[in-house]
Amino acid sequence: MKPKNCFSTTLLCIYLTLLLPTLISSQYCQRTCGNIHLKYPFGSGPGCGDPRFHPYVTCSQEKLTLTTHTGCYTITAIDYNIKVLYITDPSMSTCSCAQPSKGFGLDWNAPFSFDDNNIFSLLDCSITSSPIYKPDGFYGGGNSTLVPLCDSQGASICSLLYSCRPISALNTPISTCCVYTPVALGPSFEMDLQKLKCTSYSGFFSFNGQESNPQSWEYGVALKYKFSVSNDYPGACADCERSNGVCGYTGDYNSFICNCPGGRLNTTGDCLFSLYWSHGLRLLPWKMGGVWLQIYSLALFLGWIS
Repeated sequence: MKPKNCFSTTLLCIYLTLLLPTLISSQYCQRTCGNIHLKYPFGSGPGCGDPRFHPYVTCSQEKLTLTTHTGCYTITAIDYNIKVLYITDPSMSTCSCAQPSKGFGLDWNAPFSFDDNNIFSLLDCSITSSPIYKPDGFYGGGNSTLVPLCDSQGASICSLLYSCRPISALNTPISTCCVYTPVALGPSFEMDLQKLKCTSYSGFFSFNGQESNPQSWEYGVALKYKFSVSNDYPGACADCERSNGVCGYTGDYNSFICNCPGGRLNTTGDCLFSLYWSHGLRLLPWKMGGVWLQIYSLALFLGWIS
């Protein structure tokens, strides 16, 4: 081989090494779980999404589930624009069903917190022993009348909830109902009904435009999620998703990877290229114009110096 040809071949190899993303062992990440679209930071399994979320949010049998120390809860929707996910608690009392519950809580180190739109109502609380009640002497009154430390605007919500047949069947006075925000009663990550001496709770995150009709309220829990201090979308992940890939991680240090369509290829970049073992390496149709232009320019240059 002529020296000039050797130089051309070496230059081509170096260029392609820099151009192509690093290829690593493949794994398959789903883009949906049931009817819920999956995007960063959520994933369909180990190695998909953000590793900080995988222990808590998982996809099994096409059902997306949030797991905490208090139980497993079906995720019904995710709003990626405002970074909020919505769950249902099967032990929660609603206008359709009243039942005992132990409450709901989040793990202290989980990347979630209660959304401000949540409204929780504690039901059938003990007036004599629940910590949500304190003597008004605490405020300097001096007598023993019990005053609930609840939202002063919550009486109407309790009245509306008690208009629901299942909740009214509890046969407890409305005074044992307490509407509160989690921040108002200790840690914002825990609602332990056994400690609060209440037998059940109801929660909703939207009146659904009908404040006086509890049957139309959207029952469940809304949770904010956060994947970084500033909550800025990772640039590498944005590039991956723009190339029709799914963000994931791998290795002992949970290094970023981009899972390309079909799960046949993972890269440390994006999905500009896909490896098909039966046909060799070929460029995918999306975002390929700029890369083809670079390769075409290099080919002209190598032909000129040959």
